[in-house]
Amino acid sequence: MILPLLADVPVTIDRDSAQHAAQAELSNPQYHAAEPGVLDRVLNWLGQRLSDLFEAASTAVPGGPLGLLVLLAVLVLVVVVVRLRVGKLARNARVPAAVFEERVRSAQDYRQAADQAFANGDFGSAVRDRFRAIVRGLEEHGVLDVRSGRTADEAARDAGARLPGSAAELAAAARLFDDVHYGDRPAAPEDYRRLSALDEQVQRERPGVLT
Repeated sequence: MILPLLADVPVTIDRDSAQHAAQAELSNPQYHAAEPGVLDRVLNWLGQRLSDLFEAASTAVPGGPLGLLVLLAVLVLVVVVVRLRVGKLARNARVPAAVFEERVRSAQDYRQAADQAFANGDFGSAVRDRFRAIVRGLEEHGVLDVRSGRTADEAARDAGARLPGSAAELAAAARLFDDVHYGDRPAAPEDYRRLSALDEQVQRERPGVLT
């Protein structure tokens, strides 16, 4: 990942050019769009420290040209770390979040939203809302207790304990939900049809008694 950045840096570089390059790189909007607040403050602090270093270099750079190259290497390292923080790797490493959003909706509301998204060709939204319909329906029928902050894996595990005939499909549905919603996996029409079939299946299955 470092090679494309280094390719843009001349073999020899003066202090002003180095400072402008550092400021231009750190001002890239992609470093600030993902998570405002703490990340912005960290980047501003790093930018100020680099600016101070380049300012000090106007009189004397410790180590001469080699010292300036060390400063540039530090800049490259900072850029790589920030890109990893706000890029796809960071998104994929997030802790699974809750299935539901803050707005309270019924299972039928989610089914209607899912069907509409599917008809519009938005298979990602269709998969997300159909899985939410499954979980909300299980809550409405008393298979799951109504609990905020439940993750997809938790819902599948708890429901599978009461509905052993659907446990494997529930676990697969939870993985699909996480992959589509948090892992940027494209959803396909067959994914939605599989969730629709599971939704109907869990409504028919009689829950067992927990021991």
